Amino acid sequence: MKKKEFCEVISQEMLIPEIYSMWIAAEKIADEARPGQFVSLYSNDKSRLLPRPISICEIDKAKGQIRLVYRIAGAGTAEFAKLMAGDSVAVLGPFGNGFPLEEANQKKVLLIGGGIGIPPMLEVAKQLSADKQIVCGYRDEIFLENELADNGEFYAATEDGVRGTKGNVLDAISKDKLTADIIFACGPTPMLRAIKDYATDKGIKCYISMEERMACGVGACLACVCKSKEKDEHANVNNKRVCKDGPVFEATEVEL
Repeated sequence: MKKKEFCEVISQEMLIPEIYSMWIAAEKIADEARPGQFVSLYSNDKSRLLPRPISICEIDKAKGQIRLVYRIAGAGTAEFAKLMAGDSVAVLGPFGNGFPLEEANQKKVLLIGGGIGIPPMLEVAKQLSADKQIVCGYRDEIFLENELADNGEFYAATEDGVRGTKGNVLDAISKDKLTADIIFACGPTPMLRAIKDYATDKGIKCYISMEERMACGVGACLACVCKSKEKDEHANVNNKRVCKDGPVFEATEVEL
């Protein structure tokens, strides 16, 4: 049974408007965490009972710290953005299954991130020993570029074309003629749906990390279910709990 930890904020900075990076001291979480997992952060405002799920961007086991890169999406994340070094925040986790790194090692891997689905791909890239190509789609301003480029071939797609390819991640893949044996992707549902179709058409095995609104974060409330091919043992219907069974699924397992 995981227990809520009160973790010290080590540092906090704004990467671009609305996107923040926070390192927190969380020794037990860092020790257990795997690339692709997430944690739940709790507000100090007692009127906001439900935690906010945030993907783990980096894991520093030696220091017992994790890095969270998140977007301000409401009152809860706006509160987290005001935290400063020395403050504390309640954290529960890590949760989820993460990406199957062992399956991808020794293969040519395409890592695809979109929007706030970009941060978790950094730790994936750091821990993969495979040949990596990293393709990220941005609305406008680019973030985490240097860190990602240090861990693989980096390609960007922006909506306005100011940086990288004008368009989306699939436009970048097409323009740069990228190929792969396996795909790991995280981002908004429309992007994941397009990547699933692309992988199916090309015969490439694909794993996707789904972004869903969550309530409990531990699989009890069924608020984050998605449609699946097989019946869920918990509910005996054709769905999967993103927080508990995922957030990473083989693309053919789920409907988007």
